Amino acid sequence: MSESDDITDARSPLAPGTRVEVQTGFDGSWSTGFAVEDHAASGYRLRRQSDDEVLPTTFGRSAVRRERNGSMWWV
Repeated sequence: MSESDDITDARSPLAPGTRVEVQTGFDGSWSTGFAVEDHAASGYRLRRQSDDEVLPTTFGRSAVRRERNGSMWWV
């Protein structure tokens, strides 16, 4: 999978319910445990899976990617 496949653009929005990872602002790593709640031109609204809460902010499309299935960080 290429880097461009990881980052979602305006032509291919992720459907509600899709499990995703979010890029952190601290060190740029990817954090799991989220699902798409809704999407708009400005980005995605996400639901935290641990407590089923919708986060109070919108995440830009470049900061959200489909959750990876690999168990190793380099996969």
